[in-house]
Amino acid sequence: MYDESRFPRALVLGILFAFLISFAASLVIKAAKDSLSNPIIYATVPSFSFQKQDGNMFSREHMKRRVWIVDFIFTNCQGACPIMSGHMSKMYKLYGHSDKVHFLSISVDPNRDTMDVLQQYSIAQGVTDKRWTFCRGPIEKVISVCEKGFFLPAENLPMGHSTKFVLVDEKMQIRGYYDALINSDVEKLKTQVRELVRKL
Repeated sequence: MYDESRFPRALVLGILFAFLISFAASLVIKAAKDSLSNPIIYATVPSFSFQKQDGNMFSREHMKRRVWIVDFIFTNCQGACPIMSGHMSKMYKLYGHSDKVHFLSISVDPNRDTMDVLQQYSIAQGVTDKRWTFCRGPIEKVISVCEKGFFLPAENLPMGHSTKFVLVDEKMQIRGYYDALINSDVEKLKTQVRELVRKL
C-alpha cells in the first residue's frame, strides 16, 4: 500500500540534495574563476641583457607594461621546439591586433643560434613586427637566468631544456607555467593571458 506520508519527505530530501549539488557546483565555478583572474605570483623576472635577432640588446626593462609569454628553445631542435614555436606562432597571430601581448624566445644553443640564424628563424615563424623577440647570450648567463630567474631546469643543454611556457605580467611578475606539449595547458595559458590583458 502506498504511504503518502513518505512523499513530502522524499520531496524535501530531493530539493535539499539538488540545493547542495548546486551550491557545490557554484563553489567550484567560483574557485575556477578566481584561479584564472588571480593567478599565483611565483617570482619577479630577473635582471638580464641578451642580444636580439636584429642585433640590438634586450633586457627585462623592455618587458614593462606588457604581458609576455616566455620560452627556452633552440633552432636546430627536432623534438619539442617545433611544437613550442608552433604554439607561439599561433598565439602571436591570435593576439596580432594587440600590442599588449608579447613573446620572448631565449636560445639555449647560442653557439649555433647566431643573430643571423635567429633572424631567419623568426621570419620562418611569420614574425613581422617587434611583438616576438628571439634572444641569445653567453650560455652560462642563459643557464643562470633559466634556473635562478625563471626556475626552469637547464641541464644537458641544448636537448635538456624545459618545454614550459612562462607567463609574465605587466609588472614583470611570473604568473604561471604551462606545458607546451599539453594542449589543455596551452588553452589555459590563453585564458589567463586574456584575464591579464583585460586588467591592463
